[in-house]
Amino acid sequence: MKKIYFISDAHLGSRAIPNSREQEKHLCRFLDEIKAQAESIYILGDLFDFWFEYKNVVPKGYTRLLGKLSELTDMGIAVHFFTGNHDIWCKDYLTKECGIIMHYDPEIINIEGKNFFMAHGDGLGDESKTFKFLRSIFHNRLCQWLFRWIHPDFGMAFGLEWAKHSRMKHEPSTQNPQGDPPYMGEDKEHLVLFAKRYLKENPQTDYFIFGHRHIELDLMLTRQNRLLILGDWITQFTYAEFSDGQITLMNYPL
Repeated sequence: MKKIYFISDAHLGSRAIPNSREQEKHLCRFLDEIKAQAESIYILGDLFDFWFEYKNVVPKGYTRLLGKLSELTDMGIAVHFFTGNHDIWCKDYLTKECGIIMHYDPEIINIEGKNFFMAHGDGLGDESKTFKFLRSIFHNRLCQWLFRWIHPDFGMAFGLEWAKHSRMKHEPSTQNPQGDPPYMGEDKEHLVLFAKRYLKENPQTDYFIFGHRHIELDLMLTRQNRLLILGDWITQFTYAEFSDGQITLMNYPL
């Protein structure tokens, strides 16, 4: 029986991650190993640490990954990409060149009779005014149009440095010894709170699949409803596998 796979948060190209080439190769090995049994693959955002498409220019690099994704779609495997807060600015290049199906908003997708609510997760349940303000700027069409007038050499350098700074804020430091908090519990975790509110009006949702938080979480919300947060492909190398009506959160070995 064919299987469905879910991954998120590789942040490829990050200047804050050492050995990024090996990280990309590791992800390609995973994709190569699952291609024989994969029916579809869902990438839940932040595949790239910064991606911006100009009219005639796309970011440098990622040739191994883009080649592998093109190979998978050429084989008839459906590859879906939900944009994250680091790759909001993906347009049609990945569709035209690699055959990837792009998603720019959360969606419910029915798989084998089960309803999956899928999204990267940024902006869902997080009431931070600073985050909402930044997110509104990043999604603003005028701001995107103005950024496109910056020469790519400067635009990409700025974007990668911004993304590096953002990544480093989430890592342990003297100012923030613990880095990002681990799982904060059902009463504080934004994505869990969002899912519980959503379920009140949409109880037919069987699974919630998110990225964004860089934690591994497999949580039963009720006896029928389940939430998964997919970890990352930086240190955890986590993925979910759905087959024969069962979903499992797993780690791909180094």
